[in-house]
Amino acid sequence: MAFEVFDKRMAPLAKAPSVTIQKRGIFSINKAAHKLIGEPESVELLFDKDAEVIAMRRSNESHAYVIRPQTARDAGQVILSATAFTQYFDIDTSVSRRFKPYVDADMLCIDLKGPSTEVRGNRTKRETSEEPEGDDA
Repeated sequence: MAFEVFDKRMAPLAKAPSVTIQKRGIFSINKAAHKLIGEPESVELLFDKDAEVIAMRRSNESHAYVIRPQTARDAGQVILSATAFTQYFDIDTSVSRRFKPYVDADMLCIDLKGPSTEVRGNRTKRETSEEPEGDDA
């Protein structure tokens, strides 16, 4: 059997919509999820406490949250800082979690009780994998 070199540029990017609620209340929204609500530049954040669902709705109001590219080179991923929102509604952001959003009444919705995946970045992996230095004597 012959080996084949894998070039990550050949792999298609994930097309499924996703929203990651990062530590400290940063929302990272992939291009597919952003497109679901028409790629707005700003959104209002809504919260249904009983259902534990966050919703994002296109808005140009002064209280709307600005959505900005995650990196200088526009790779499609956008972010919004919602720290005050997550703190006000006591939404757990101790661990970054990725959710599959859905659209309801022109709003991008995130069911906090629904399935999600814990997201660990390189920094977190490095911190947890390091052996604590102890006294070997």
